[in-house]
Amino acid sequence: MRTQLLIENHNYTDIFVTPYVETTPDLSKVRELTEADREEAMTFLAVRPVHTVVMMSFINDNGLQSELNRGKFFGYRNAQGQLEGIALIGHSTLIEARSNDALKAFAYTARTSETPLHLIMSHGTAAESFWQHYSDGLSKPRLTCVERLFEVNFPFMVPKCDREVRPATVEELLPIAEAQAEVAFMECGVDPMQKDREGFLKRVARRIEQGRVFVVFEGDKLVFKADIIAETADVIYLEGVYVASEYRGLGLGSSCLAALSLELLNRVENICLLSNVDFTGAHKSFAKAGYKATDECTTLFV
Repeated sequence: MRTQLLIENHNYTDIFVTPYVETTPDLSKVRELTEADREEAMTFLAVRPVHTVVMMSFINDNGLQSELNRGKFFGYRNAQGQLEGIALIGHSTLIEARSNDALKAFAYTARTSETPLHLIMSHGTAAESFWQHYSDGLSKPRLTCVERLFEVNFPFMVPKCDREVRPATVEELLPIAEAQAEVAFMECGVDPMQKDREGFLKRVARRIEQGRVFVVFEGDKLVFKADIIAETADVIYLEGVYVASEYRGLGLGSSCLAALSLELLNRVENICLLSNVDFTGAHKSFAKAGYKATDECTTLFV
C-alpha cells in the first residue's frame, strides 16, 4: 500500500534484531471479529480515521469476514472487556493497537495465520515492535521501508492541468496492471504479474470496476495513473501514483494529482498517501500538488 511517482531509486534499511526471551501474552483476550462486532469496531477505528482508513474501507467494502480481505480481523479486549486493539492479520497485516499488550498479543496470533504474511504496517515504529514479538528476535524482515504520510485538504493551491483525469475502464486493464506492477516491484522487489498474474489482474479489474482507478491516456499510451485503495466517509487513501518514464519531471504528475485531488475532495474531507522517505523527487511533486507531510510509519515486507 505505498505510493510513489517512480522518479528515482531508493534504498531500504534492514533492522538489526537480536534474540530475546519474553513471557507469552494472554491470547484469551484475542478473538476473531464478526459482523456482530461491526459497529463497535468502526467506532474504535474512527478515532484515528487517517491511520485506519484501509481497515475501515475493507470492512465497508467486504465485511469483517470475507476472503476478499486476504486475512482475518481480530480484536484485543482488556480486563474490562473494552477494545484496546484491532488488527487485520494476513497478506497485508494492519495494526491499530493502543496498548503494548494488544500489540504483543496480535504478534503471537499472527504466528498461526492461515494466510501467509506479505507486509506488516502500522504507525510509527509499531510494526518493528510487532516483528520482534512475532519472530522472537530470531529473524528479520526481507525489507524495511520507512514511509512518509502526505495529506491534502481544503484550501490548497491547484496547479493548472491541461489533461483529462478520468475513471479507467476494464478495456484498459493490461496497461494499468503493468504500471501497477512496476510500482509494486520498485516498492518491494516483487513483480505481482510474475508471481500471481491471474490473481493480480483480477484484483486490479475489481478496483477498476469499483471506479477507483483514475488515468490519463495520450492515444494508447498510459501516462498517469492513481488508485483509491481505501475510502471512508471522511478519508480517501491513494496508492500506485504512476507517471510514464518519458513524462517524468515535466510537471504532469503534480498537475494530474492535484486535479484528481480537487475532484475527490468534493466527497471527503481529507486525502492521504504514503511514499518511501527516499523518493525525494516524488515528494516535491506531491508538494506542488498541494500535499503536506504530516507523519511517518514503517512497513515491513516479509
